[in-house]
Amino acid sequence: MRKRATPAVLVAVFLCMSGLARSAESASKDRVIDSCADSNRTLLATWGRDGQHASEVPIWRAQDGNAFLFVSGLLIDADGAPNAYNPDDTGLDELANAGSTKNWNGIVTDPRGNPLLQREEDPFPGYYVSCTSLAEKSKRLSDPSRYVDATKIPYIALPEAIAERGGARLGDLAFVVNLRNGKSSFAIYADIGTLGEGSIALAESLGISSNARRGGESDGVLYVVFPSSGNMNPRSADDIQGEGERLLSDSGGVDKLFSCGRHDDIAVSNGEF
Repeated sequence: MRKRATPAVLVAVFLCMSGLARSAESASKDRVIDSCADSNRTLLATWGRDGQHASEVPIWRAQDGNAFLFVSGLLIDADGAPNAYNPDDTGLDELANAGSTKNWNGIVTDPRGNPLLQREEDPFPGYYVSCTSLAEKSKRLSDPSRYVDATKIPYIALPEAIAERGGARLGDLAFVVNLRNGKSSFAIYADIGTLGEGSIALAESLGISSNARRGGESDGVLYVVFPSSGNMNPRSADDIQGEGERLLSDSGGVDKLFSCGRHDDIAVSNGEF
């Protein structure tokens, strides 16, 4: 699933995104001149990594409207993996990250709100059935294979408000780059969650510690999301790779997608929804 970007491209990406971030910090309600000088992106929104106002991350829309992008960290999401959670809290991730008895959001429950356990014929009997927002609707709710397995499929999570603002739907594709080492991967938007969150498989492709309990990266990960690029269904890793390569090619490739200095000044709004 890896597609390595060249050092020259990574330098250009880093400088471009750094300039865009500085522009967002100094943005007014009028116009600003980006330090990248005449970029081809507009500010879509700013978003706190915790959903609040702290550590705001600027989110940029490509001028042709075919993508939006941001730089953040990578929180590890184990949802969808059949061995993600269990009653003893010895699964891949901490049980607290799946919610609580009052509101489970990473575990399938029965009509009374009780978590469903996998049966003998399932991959991990006795473990909870962990779910993702994107699912194979033809399969039973209690079937672990209905959901996107975090250990096998590179996926990202997005806050619902950001996805709606950018026009992204569950099942759309993304291109994710670790700016620290040049490793990159195509991914699918498979879960609603925190900005800068991705699956175990995505972290492994990016050379980032994939331990859901203590891994991840605090910054330096670039996300490019392609709205309306999916079919609202889960896909295999091979399908994500093939379709992702086509999308990137149609966008002019990595160099064009991240190039600076081609068009007019950025028109910046106040970044509010």
